[in-house]
Amino acid sequence: LPKAARSRGEEQPRAAKVPPLPRLSRFCAHSTPLMLLLLSPLPAPQPSTSNTEGDLLFLLDSSASVSRHEFSKVKEFMWDLLQPFTFGPRDVQTSIIHISTTPSMEFPFDQHLTSSALQKAIGATRQLMGDTNTGQALSYAREKLFSSQAGARPDVPKVLVWVTDGFSTDDISEPMQLLKDRGVTVFIVSTGRGNFLQLSAAASPPSDRHLHFVDVDDLPIITPELRDAIRGRLAPAGAAGFRLVWPQLLSQESGFYSLEYGPGANPAARRSLQVPGAQSSLVLSQLAPGTTYEVTLVPESNERLGPWGTRATTVPEEISPAQVLISDSGPRSFQVSWAPVLDSVATYQVLYGPLPGNSAQVLQVDGRHNSTLVEHLAPNTTYLVTVTAIYRSGKEKSLSAKACTLEGERGQHQEGPQRAGGRRAQQRHVHKNTFIYLFIDFIM
Repeated sequence: LPKAARSRGEEQPRAAKVPPLPRLSRFCAHSTPLMLLLLSPLPAPQPSTSNTEGDLLFLLDSSASVSRHEFSKVKEFMWDLLQPFTFGPRDVQTSIIHISTTPSMEFPFDQHLTSSALQKAIGATRQLMGDTNTGQALSYAREKLFSSQAGARPDVPKVLVWVTDGFSTDDISEPMQLLKDRGVTVFIVSTGRGNFLQLSAAASPPSDRHLHFVDVDDLPIITPELRDAIRGRLAPAGAAGFRLVWPQLLSQESGFYSLEYGPGANPAARRSLQVPGAQSSLVLSQLAPGTTYEVTLVPESNERLGPWGTRATTVPEEISPAQVLISDSGPRSFQVSWAPVLDSVATYQVLYGPLPGNSAQVLQVDGRHNSTLVEHLAPNTTYLVTVTAIYRSGKEKSLSAKACTLEGERGQHQEGPQRAGGRRAQQRHVHKNTFIYLFIDFIM
């Protein structure tokens, strides 16, 4: 069993002749005592990119419908997403499948297990051209995501990130559904004019968290949010999930377990599944945050055992920042605001830098505040602003927006005789940035 699930050596009540109840591991926020045995809560893990595990596959549009510039930008985007992760056989493994006339795999999952090797491999990836046969590529991806010969691992989370210009020459609905039926989480990034309804159906639900529409030159805007979402899916059991552990009661030959679980407040949403008799633990993931679940485990065998039940409440979701607004722009400064403000946030980091460019600066803001003034900027310049909430639990959530400073001459007119005209210019600029904010909020 995992370390978190091993017995603490606590003495069990001698009067209890039945096996102990299933026990929740440290991934549970808190648990409720039932029947004879008290279920003790264990501390939640501190999620980070170094304790995530899973196979991450990029479905890369390598066809002739993508320009050289777009292909280069998407490669930069992939590496930006991957930079913070730790790679290895017990961490994250990644690969790339090309969408072209015939799909092909750039390298197996277990080939590049260091950041430097992976960066070089992504940089060396070449566009294949050809047709956009996405449906064939999805079927090929389903085969490789579960193939040990391709370096994939059993019993780890599977995530697919499909970067597309929105065009496909064959049907994607059936192969995409087969992927999701096998538990693969699908994120879609559309850099073109894709069919919104088709892509919404293809992405994992809810689509507003798994589908992004963005211009290829603006991919850095969605990078922090998408990275956090991927990290949440790759974690063995994150905030919205928990692990059940029970004694070895059956074997593969002697029977199986029937497991039912669902929100206590909504019995109609209960789900059931069969667990092999040789198994003695199970991760329930992709659950609703901040929700109490009721779980029932029934050993199905010739012996009269169980049933046992327990309750567990998942950790509330980190929802801030959900909005970022740029206002009061001038030639050398602008105001950054965000919402909501939560007691669970320790501090905010505001990262800003000019576009295009690799330079950036960071402001630290107390977790009780929801705005800051960014100063000493260049006039008439576009900036990328990323607000990151750092929670007391150790988790992080980020959201980005674009901001533009005013021209220097217009800023000078805000003082003296042209003050009214200056105010009108500033109001027009705030309106422009508010439109950008609404766009960012739409693609979350």
